[in-house]
Amino acid sequence: MRKILLVEDDLSLIEGLKFSLSKHGFDVTVSRTAKEAKACIDQNEYDLILLDLMLPDGSGFDVCRMVRQVSDIPIIFLTASDEEVNIVMGLDIGGDDYITKPFKLNELISRINAVLRRCDPANQQAAELKANGITVKLLEGRVIKNGIDLELGQFHNAP
Repeated sequence: MRKILLVEDDLSLIEGLKFSLSKHGFDVTVSRTAKEAKACIDQNEYDLILLDLMLPDGSGFDVCRMVRQVSDIPIIFLTASDEEVNIVMGLDIGGDDYITKPFKLNELISRINAVLRRCDPANQQAAELKANGITVKLLEGRVIKNGIDLELGQFHNAP
């Protein structure tokens, strides 16, 4: 079961999201403040963080920066702030997606699944081809033959 940390202070939204995400197979932990979020992140491992921007004791930006210092866990901002400057900042400081409230629940679930697919180490392993002592690492753009990196040059079409 995938574990999600929901960092949100709106009680009505918390209950609805927790119920819906649980129905879709996620184990949801709730933090209502930046301080609680930090404690949860320090003590547990999560597959994804849903992060509100406005928290009673700080901003989601601060939480995102703190997480990025120690982890590459996927972060989706889920916030009422739809100003372009906030969207750009959220993505630039390490957010993987930015969804504005109000949102459609099915779209949120699809975006969560998409981010988890992109960050899944099993999918990254699938981007590796092996045959006859040759390994092609598609995501890295590398080719290895018998343990030795091959120099890849520019390829030109013959006239």
